[in-house]
Amino acid sequence: MSSIKPAGKISILIADDDADDRELIKAAFDENSTQQEIHFVENGEELLLYLKRSGQYADETLHPLPHIILLDLNMPKKDGREALKEIKADTLFKSIPVIILTTSMEEKDITTSYELGVNSYIIKPVTYSGLVEFTSVLSKYWFEIAELPNV
Repeated sequence: MSSIKPAGKISILIADDDADDRELIKAAFDENSTQQEIHFVENGEELLLYLKRSGQYADETLHPLPHIILLDLNMPKKDGREALKEIKADTLFKSIPVIILTTSMEEKDITTSYELGVNSYIIKPVTYSGLVEFTSVLSKYWFEIAELPNV
């Protein structure tokens, strides 16, 4: 994969089982007037189906490969740790940046996530204004400063 700024909209895939968190994250991105295309899945199992374009995620125009993944750790079916391990072991997906966005402050979770190849580990902001600031900083860094692989 080449290291150039992606053309068009940036696609963000967010894996989080909490419907309220998904709504708040979407609203925070919207408040920042970001140009990203946001997609959601509810667990690690759906995340991998999305990446592999399986089942309900088969239409790549509706479900494009993400330029970045925001991943919660504690989800049903397949948690974030398991999903991260599979993503980083797959040659097709391992170059997609993955950011853990979780409530867990456990040192073991932080260490394990980095050992599995996460690009960043962020504790979920506890206020909406903190979430708005997070999405602003995330967008600025990952979509204006950093170079992303062309997916």
